[in-house]
Amino acid sequence: MLSEHVMALHSGTRRTLAQGFGDKKYTSSQSDDASKQAWDDEKPLSERLKIGQGESHDPIPHQLLRKYVGYARKYVHPKLTPEAATVLQKFYLELRKQRQGPDSTPITTRQLESLIRLTEARARLELREKATDKDAEDVVEIMKYSMLDTYSDEFGLLDFQRSQHGSGMSSRSQAKKFIAVLNRVAEQTYNSIFTVQQMRQIAREAGIIIPDLEGFISSLNNQSYLLKKGPRMYQLQTANY
Repeated sequence: MLSEHVMALHSGTRRTLAQGFGDKKYTSSQSDDASKQAWDDEKPLSERLKIGQGESHDPIPHQLLRKYVGYARKYVHPKLTPEAATVLQKFYLELRKQRQGPDSTPITTRQLESLIRLTEARARLELREKATDKDAEDVVEIMKYSMLDTYSDEFGLLDFQRSQHGSGMSSRSQAKKFIAVLNRVAEQTYNSIFTVQQMRQIAREAGIIIPDLEGFISSLNNQSYLLKKGPRMYQLQTANY
């Protein structure tokens, strides 16, 4: 029955699961469900992903999820609707506008291509052939959330003068210097794994002043200079020994 429902959705027919179980008549409870679904669709993605109080959590079995993803990749190839393209274009142009100054992180067509691929993937997840403006809005929300830690200023606004390792050229130089010191220590000790406390001590001894060390380390982890191996423990990825 599930496979029939999936194929029906993919082929664009109107057959539903309810029809498959005897073509039950439309009831007031179904009307309430439709109203609730419409209300839920208006919520931001961050709210829709939360498990409400009293709601049960029933994870999809791993094997079934793999089959579902495999099917979606093979048979579903969504295209952007004009409305979705408008949402992505507006967001992309806003990012470009905020990118000012020689020390800002560049915003290129690669970011736009990523937005498009994510929007198509969002539609593919639901086996739809058209990526809608709602899909695009979900992707924009994800993108904004992912940028907050790296680019937000003290007021929570996106500030592209901040680099991947902090703000400005001095922070990038600081990151290079810190990684170089870690490399030396790793070569001397034949150990490329460091705790946060060890890195704090190494930075202090090297005279590298980092006000927010844990945020700095998290940024290095995001850039693949460090790899998180456990609670407050990271492995240096550039060690040469």
